[in-house]
Amino acid sequence: MKQLKRQENKKWFLKGMRHGVPIGLGYFAVAFTLGITAKNIGMTPLQSAFMSFTMHASAGEFAAMTVIAAGSGYVEMAITQLVINLRYLLMSCALSQKVSEKMPFVHRFFISYYITDEIFGISSTVDGKLNPWYTYGAASVASPGWVLGTFLGAVVGNILPANVASAMNVALYGMFLAIIIPPARKHKVIAVIVVVSMLASSVFTLLAEYIPLSSGMRILILTVVIAGIAAYVHPIEESGDSANEG
Repeated sequence: MKQLKRQENKKWFLKGMRHGVPIGLGYFAVAFTLGITAKNIGMTPLQSAFMSFTMHASAGEFAAMTVIAAGSGYVEMAITQLVINLRYLLMSCALSQKVSEKMPFVHRFFISYYITDEIFGISSTVDGKLNPWYTYGAASVASPGWVLGTFLGAVVGNILPANVASAMNVALYGMFLAIIIPPARKHKVIAVIVVVSMLASSVFTLLAEYIPLSSGMRILILTVVIAGIAAYVHPIEESGDSANEG
């Protein structure tokens, strides 16, 4: 029995690694720009890489650098990170419905540590219950890409032409499209939600001058409202409890 369980976990881990490769490549490109920014405000490559290892959040890290550059204190830093990263609370709540009730706390803890927009995207769309080893497999590729990209960006980033460094940010958007398009093609409801979310986000961005909300708060509001409406109009039935424990 234990041997079969180990084989199953290995299967999920390797599947997660395959799905995590494009995420890792995208992270590397985006984190390179992050490393350049870190170097420009006086952070060392090791400090930059350590920040990426402990946070895994591009918006949060860029905001942290802005606070550091401004010479603000710990309270301002904490409040800024709380507001910008609130969306991860929603992602954690969503994934808590995807895992088995029998999943040990240690797996829940490490899954929560590796919740990023992209890893959440692929973890929440697997069939059935989420096996933690799938997330570990994706994170084992994606996280090093993020950390290494930040480190190298801080070391040699300024050697690259400015237009090349700026263009590397496009990789994140392309990678995210690659994550949402397959499930959107498979389920019409998801496709509609994606389109509505994009349109609503665009409207909020255009009205930013009249609606004084941070980007993190706008994402939080849109996520709660759109996801709530979608869950009410098209609820998803509970699936079986397979592939759920580590």
